[in-house]
Amino acid sequence: MADTLTITDNRTGKQYEIPITDETIRATDLRQVKVNPDDFGLMAYDPAFLNTASCRSAITFIDGDKGILRYRGYPIEQLAEQSSFVETAYLLLYGELPTETELATWRKDLSGHVLLHENIKMFMGGFRYDAHPMGIFLSTVGALSTFYPLAKNIDDPDSRRRQTLRLVAKVPSIAAYAFRHSVGKPYVYPDSELSYTGNFLSQLFKRTEPVYRPDPVLERALDVLFILHADHEQNCSTSTMRNIGSSNADPYASLAGAAAALYGPLHGGANEAVLRMLNKIGSVDHVPAFVKTVKDGQGRLMGFGHRVYKSYDPRAKVIKETADQVFEVTGRDPLLDVALELERIALQDDYFVSRKLYPNVDFYSGLIYQAMGFDPAMFPVLFAIGRTAGWIAQWEELLRDDTRKIARPRQVYIGESERDYVPLSAR
Repeated sequence: MADTLTITDNRTGKQYEIPITDETIRATDLRQVKVNPDDFGLMAYDPAFLNTASCRSAITFIDGDKGILRYRGYPIEQLAEQSSFVETAYLLLYGELPTETELATWRKDLSGHVLLHENIKMFMGGFRYDAHPMGIFLSTVGALSTFYPLAKNIDDPDSRRRQTLRLVAKVPSIAAYAFRHSVGKPYVYPDSELSYTGNFLSQLFKRTEPVYRPDPVLERALDVLFILHADHEQNCSTSTMRNIGSSNADPYASLAGAAAALYGPLHGGANEAVLRMLNKIGSVDHVPAFVKTVKDGQGRLMGFGHRVYKSYDPRAKVIKETADQVFEVTGRDPLLDVALELERIALQDDYFVSRKLYPNVDFYSGLIYQAMGFDPAMFPVLFAIGRTAGWIAQWEELLRDDTRKIARPRQVYIGESERDYVPLSAR
């Protein structure tokens, strides 16, 4: 057979034919490879899932070697240039770009769910004044499960659509309230006259003016950032969303877990780490010396390299252009010159090029967020707003998968063999 893998077990001399589908083999097919009939059989050992596919998905395609990222087949560059986040969210969730009528209905439906229950505001008010906005965010999303108990009807498509609308619509309000709480300002009610992103900016920064009008450049920049972060295949938080969802948990509980994964500094805190690095470098004159310390193994080049991308992150190209537009409005951050010089040197240095350390999406996003007035503590929360659409799309796809089972990874046991209990007096 052409599409098979022949395995010879040198322990026994036996051969096995393993079917190949979509350039993969099923790990459970390895179970037949065993020395004795009562053995468990062979397992694949893959810490951090470096080469293990956990699902079949039609949502996001990535080719890391070629620097390709597509949502439902559409290149990220085209979506960032021509689409809006609301339209991109619809694409991720429903598989196709909406018609004018569908998009209008989608926007109207979202605007009908932006308000938060007053008790939710009271719940958020119970956090300490210095609580991290991401901690407030993920806790509040989880608490929504108690406000919408019918969300547990995960096999009801109508119920799933209602929860999807609620989550996509409410996460900006939750994020804005978390931000306002952290700075001791009163909550701002949504403005249905503004766009999805414009309303979020209003809820964040509105003061005493009767009507808040966001700067169109900053509004568009934030929209682009949400698009770029909307989905990214089976990353840590998305895998968490699917794992929790596999237990038939409702979407609020599942998304709270995904947000908790994003809370980790290795996932949602990378752009903050870039800012710390740029501040440490301080000026363009210090860049060569910093690069030397990195090459000598005395530091890390934050914002460069990616687990998936082995060439330039396609999102980084888009975000670099967005940064230029933002700084025309906010004024040029001196750290941008440090970042540009660092990028220029790194892209010409064989040390970094040979290791395929190219700028990723986090390299410039922190500078943009900071220029727009966000504290670094808000960075992962902003990430979570965009990623909510992707998380729910992945959760919905999981529920529609006829082969789904509750996630239950195997382990390689390396502990003690059987031992007899020793009474406390004899130890």
